Amino acid sequence: MRANNNRIEPNASLVELLGHRARNQPDKAAYTFLKDGEVEEASLTHAQLDLRARAIAARLQTITTPGERALLLYHAGLDFIAAFFGCLYADVVAIPTYPPKRNRTDPRFRAIAEDSQASVVLTTTEILSGLDSRLAETPELGNLHWLATDGLDLDGASSWQIPDIGGDTLAFLQYTSGSTGTPKGVMVSHENLLHNERMIQQGFGHNENTIFVGWPPLFHDMGLIGNVLQPLYVGIHCVLMSPVAFLQKPFRWLQAISRYRATTSGGPNFAYDLCVRKIAPEQRTKLDLSCWENAFNGAEPIRAETLERFSTAFASCGFRREAFFTCYGMAETTLLVSSSSKIEFPTVFPAERNELQQGRIVAAQDEKDPQYIVGCGRPWSEVRVVIVDTETFLPYPDQRVGEIWAAGPDVAQGYWGQSEETQQTFHAYLADTGEGPFLRTGDLGFLKDGELFVTGRLKDLIIIHGQNHYPQDIELTVERVVDFVKPNGCAATSITVDEQERLVMVVEANRDLIRRIKTVRKQQAPSPNEHSEQSAKARDELDRTVKTIAARAREAVAREHEISLYALAFVEPRAFPLTSSGKLQRRTCRSLFLEHKDEVAFFWHEHDETGEAEGAPDDEPSSMLAYIREHDPAPDRTRRIIHDCLVDYLKQEEHLGVDRIDPDRSFLSFGIDFLGIASIKEELERAFDRKLSLDEIHRFDTVNKLAAHIALRSFMVPTESTITDWLVAKVAKLANVSPKGIDTGRPFAHYGLDSTAVVGLSGELGDWLGKPLPAAIAYDYPTIDALTGYLTGPQDPGRKADGGSIGEVETARGGTEKSPPFLIPNFGG
Repeated sequence: MRANNNRIEPNASLVELLGHRARNQPDKAAYTFLKDGEVEEASLTHAQLDLRARAIAARLQTITTPGERALLLYHAGLDFIAAFFGCLYADVVAIPTYPPKRNRTDPRFRAIAEDSQASVVLTTTEILSGLDSRLAETPELGNLHWLATDGLDLDGASSWQIPDIGGDTLAFLQYTSGSTGTPKGVMVSHENLLHNERMIQQGFGHNENTIFVGWPPLFHDMGLIGNVLQPLYVGIHCVLMSPVAFLQKPFRWLQAISRYRATTSGGPNFAYDLCVRKIAPEQRTKLDLSCWENAFNGAEPIRAETLERFSTAFASCGFRREAFFTCYGMAETTLLVSSSSKIEFPTVFPAERNELQQGRIVAAQDEKDPQYIVGCGRPWSEVRVVIVDTETFLPYPDQRVGEIWAAGPDVAQGYWGQSEETQQTFHAYLADTGEGPFLRTGDLGFLKDGELFVTGRLKDLIIIHGQNHYPQDIELTVERVVDFVKPNGCAATSITVDEQERLVMVVEANRDLIRRIKTVRKQQAPSPNEHSEQSAKARDELDRTVKTIAARAREAVAREHEISLYALAFVEPRAFPLTSSGKLQRRTCRSLFLEHKDEVAFFWHEHDETGEAEGAPDDEPSSMLAYIREHDPAPDRTRRIIHDCLVDYLKQEEHLGVDRIDPDRSFLSFGIDFLGIASIKEELERAFDRKLSLDEIHRFDTVNKLAAHIALRSFMVPTESTITDWLVAKVAKLANVSPKGIDTGRPFAHYGLDSTAVVGLSGELGDWLGKPLPAAIAYDYPTIDALTGYLTGPQDPGRKADGGSIGEVETARGGTEKSPPFLIPNFGG
C-alpha cells in the first residue's frame, strides 16, 4: 500500500483502504450528515470512522466467526457507515437493508434474514425499541443476535484483531429490489468493489478537489458504492442527507450542492423531473449550480426530455447541460458498467419506431414521432459488453438490439445460496467462440460506435421512481385482496403516462362480472326509453363493483409496495394471455391495455375515482377524535383547521382524480404512494410549523385520525394522573389482566412483561406523549410510579431509579430467563 498519496494498490481490501485514510488523512472530514437535509447533525473524519469500525468489529469478533452474515438495519445516517465498516473489519458479511415500519410485518426483511442465514442484526437503540412486538411474534427474528451499535464503548477498539482478508473475500450481500418470495443476494467481494471504485474514479475524473453530495438510500448500490465508498476511495468529503428529506423538498438537494460547492451528485431520472416540478422560480434564484461537474443519472430508464427540461429550468442557476453524466449498471456488476463523457451532453439517438420494434436501429429521417434513446457511454477499464441474440447466443453487430452481456472483474461472484440461478445468470458463453463467462443482464440494448444504448428489459421488471418491483409480488398482493382474482389471473406491468412510468394491471374477470358488463353495454345501445331507468341502475351497480375492486387493489398495492396503481383492465377469461403451459404473458397483457383491444371488457383508471367505494376501511372515529370533541374546544378548532387543510390538499392533487374526500378513508386507498405521503408530511409541517414523522402519517392514516392526532398532541399537557392512567391501561392489556388488578408500585416484570414488551412500552409511551423517549427508560424506572414520577418531576438524564449510572448499550445472546433469546439495550454496570 502506498502511504504518500491518495492512490491504493489494486489488490488492497476495503479494510486496508480505510486504515490507509485513517493514518494518512486522519482529520480529513469524510462524511457529514444533514438532518432534514439542511442542518449539519453529525460528521466523521477518517480516524473517527476507523475507531468506530474497530470498536464494532471487536464486539462482533466475540460473538461471530469470520464469514457469518450480519443484517444492517439503520435509518439514513452515519451509524450505518460505521456498522458497515465494522462488519468488514470483523470479516463478517454485511447485508444492508432498511428497517421495517413500526408495528408492521415486513415479509421482505424476513425473507432476506432466512435466505442469508444471518446470525446477527446491527441496528440502533431507537430502531430496536420499535421492533419489540415483532421480535416476540416472529421467532426467526427474535432468535437472532441483536446488537445496538450506537452506544458501544469505543475503548473496545483496542481489542480488535486484524482479520485475514484478501481481494476475493466476500464483503457484502446486495439484495436486489426483487421478489420478496425469492430474494437474491448478490455476492460482492473486496476486489469487485475496489475495481469498480477505480473505474468510477477514472470515468468521472474524480480527484482531491472533488466534493460529493448524496441522498440515495445507503442500502442501495448507488448510495453505498457511489456516495460512501467512492469518496473514501478518492479520499474526499461527502455530504449526505436522507432520501425522505429529498423527497419532501427536492430543493434541499440542489441547495446542498450550491452550499457545499459539490462537483459530483446525482440520482435516478425521476429525481431531476421532481426538481423541475417542485422547485419554484423564486427558490431557483438562491441556487448557484456552476460548481456541478458530474450530474449522474442512472438506475432507471433515462429520458431525453428530462435532461432537456432540467437543463432549461436550471440554466439560470449556472447549471451546464454538459454536466449530465449518464450511467448504466446494476448490483450484479457491483455498480457501474458504462458512463458518458463529462465534457459533452449525452448522446441522444432518434430511432425509427417501427424498425426499433423489429430490433433494428435506423435513424429517423424526419421529426415525426421518433423514439429518442439516450446513450449510456462506453464501458470503462477491463469491462467488456456484447449484444447477444437470446435464441442463438451469437453476438450481434452494431445497431442490432439484443440482450446486454457484460464481463470483467466488476461482475460479482453470483447469488448467495442459489447455484442454479448463478449458473444461468453469471456463466453465459458465446456460442461461436466459447468466450465467457458473461453476466446476462436481462436488459435489451445495442452498441453504436462503441457506445451502449439501453432500449428496454428482457425480464418483466417494473421500475418506478428508481425502485425495482417484481410483477409477481404485486400480482400476489392483488390476488390476496380481490376475491374473484384467481392465481395467475392478473398481470402487473407499466406504461408511460406524461413521461412517467405508471403501474397498470390487467385482470381476468370472472363470468359474473363479464355478464354484468355485457348487460350494461347492451342496455346502453339504442333502445326504448322505458329501459333507461333499468340501464342506469345496472350501470351504477357495475360502477360500484369495479370501484370496490379498484379501491381494494389500490390500497393494498400502495401499502405493500409504496407505489400507486394507475389503471385496471378487465378481460374475458378466454382472452387472458397465457401460454400453452399456463405461463403468464405480461407483454401481451401490456399490449391489450395500450391498444384497447376488443378482449378488454372494461377499463378503470385513477381519474374514475370519486372518493367513495364499498369495501373502504372502516369509518369508526378514532378514540382521539372522541376525546377532543368531549374536552377543550381549542383542540377541536385546531382539528377542524387541519382537517380542512388536508382535504384541500388532497383535492388539489390532480393525479388522484378525487373531487370528494371521505375523511375516514385511508390515504393509501386514494392510491397515494411514498412520494404522496412525504408530500402530506411536508404540507402539514409547512402549514402548522410542527415536525411530523412519516410513521405518524402511516399510523394515523385518515384525514380525521391525523387531524385529531396533531390537535391532541399540540394541546395535551401530560400530568401524573393521565400518564399513570395510560400506563395502567397499557400494562393491563399487555398482561391480559383487569386494570383494577394493576399495582403501580410493582415492577413491570411482575406482570410478565418481557424485554421486548418493556422496550415497546417505552416507544408507545413516547408516541403518545409526542416526544422520543430512551428505549431503556422502562428499565431504568421499572414501575409505573417510578416512571411517572420521572416524567413529571425534575429529570436528571444520568440518574437511574436504583441509583446506578447509564452505561454503554450492550447485548446478550439468549439462554436464561434474565437473558431473552434476542438482544436488547442493557444500561448500567
